[in-house]
Amino acid sequence: MTEKLLGLLSKRPWTERWLTRLLGAALSSAAYLLCLPWDLRNRPESPGSTTETTPVTVLGVAVLAVTLLLLAVYFGHRDALAWPLLLVAAPPATLMYLSFRTNPEPPDASLWPLTWAFSTLVMAAGVLVAASVARQFRQDTGDSTDGLVFARSASGTGGSSSAPAVRRPSWNQGGRS
Repeated sequence: MTEKLLGLLSKRPWTERWLTRLLGAALSSAAYLLCLPWDLRNRPESPGSTTETTPVTVLGVAVLAVTLLLLAVYFGHRDALAWPLLLVAAPPATLMYLSFRTNPEPPDASLWPLTWAFSTLVMAAGVLVAASVARQFRQDTGDSTDGLVFARSASGTGGSSSAPAVRRPSWNQGGRS
């Protein structure tokens, strides 16, 4: 059971791999929708008040950040490095963009593009760092290129048949044995 939950997705069946990825994207979207309200405009505290308040809370942002980091660690450990970015950071960034774009009245001084770009950058950077750290704890990376150079030279397709396909530096510079 542990192999099924924590093993590399590249070694799992196609349907399981894509269902896991779809579930990850749905979880990151759900976390965004639950932790941050859809309408991010500032509102007056009470009718006639000059003090504005926003429905975004520090607790909601913190819970969203922890949830996204945990998802990034999970997918960073199980999948290729680009997948956590697509599955964990892209859905909340897309939902935030849609939230900003669907406001009926334009925001003050059009700061939403800067807010969205900064938030997306922070989310993407956090997801990439967490996924990169999680990849260091993999048992079998499966991404090794060690055998590629030697497989080519051993197959005899290295260009001319008299010269080796891969030249390795020689410690014996003078040519003496």
